[in-house]
Amino acid sequence: MKTIILAASLAALLSAGAAFAETIKIGVTPGPHAQIMEEVKKVAAGKGLDLEILEFSDYVVPNQALADGDLQANSFQHQPYLDNQVKDRGFDLVSVGQTVNFPMGVYSKKVKSLDELKDGASIAIPNDPTNGGRALLILADKGLIKLRDGAGLKVSPADVVENPKNISFAELDAAQLPRALDDVDASVINTNYALEAGLDPARDPIAREGEKAPYINVIAVRAADKDAPWVKTLVESYHSNDVKDFVATKFKGAVIAAW
Repeated sequence: MKTIILAASLAALLSAGAAFAETIKIGVTPGPHAQIMEEVKKVAAGKGLDLEILEFSDYVVPNQALADGDLQANSFQHQPYLDNQVKDRGFDLVSVGQTVNFPMGVYSKKVKSLDELKDGASIAIPNDPTNGGRALLILADKGLIKLRDGAGLKVSPADVVENPKNISFAELDAAQLPRALDDVDASVINTNYALEAGLDPARDPIAREGEKAPYINVIAVRAADKDAPWVKTLVESYHSNDVKDFVATKFKGAVIAAW
């Protein structure tokens, strides 16, 4: 009798273990993406999916790691950046769900508004095509510069057709932009790097991107995996009310849930 009971107990444990056996590796950048994914992990665990979260310090490696099979998913980039990576690098990656929006901001230690910038002022912007273009679009929207008609989202300093204050643009790695604040008159910084540097994206910017800008972040996977059951579980876990409440409470408007 004891043998039968032990066997039945072992079978039950193995069955329970199998239900929670699936583990995926997901890449994020430090700061909000990592913090939010820790909350997603809690929800996903209850749905039978274990998330192994790996942090990357830049915007380039996570897509390469995903394409190479070192990750099963990543969550760190907006759709225009992913589109550009797919086009330029030939990655067979797709987005499977929207996550959050990080309105980009212009920060300065030297002026309180864009109007205070003097002739010949310097502004640091990201050096990748999509985020650099995003920064220039903010400056154009605020009237500081004018961009070539029809230039689209991937604009560069070469697309600036009117620059009444003769602004010079320093193109830097996105992670270095907060450190550049001592050396330039202003810096256009992605929210995750602003938060990591101790800046308050809701209060500190002297100018801020509109919330409806087309830069909502996404979860990306390899195209071959897009219909896998774990993908549906991952997206459902991210889009849970628990995660939405965490975003609203933790970031107080600096990061906005996009679902």
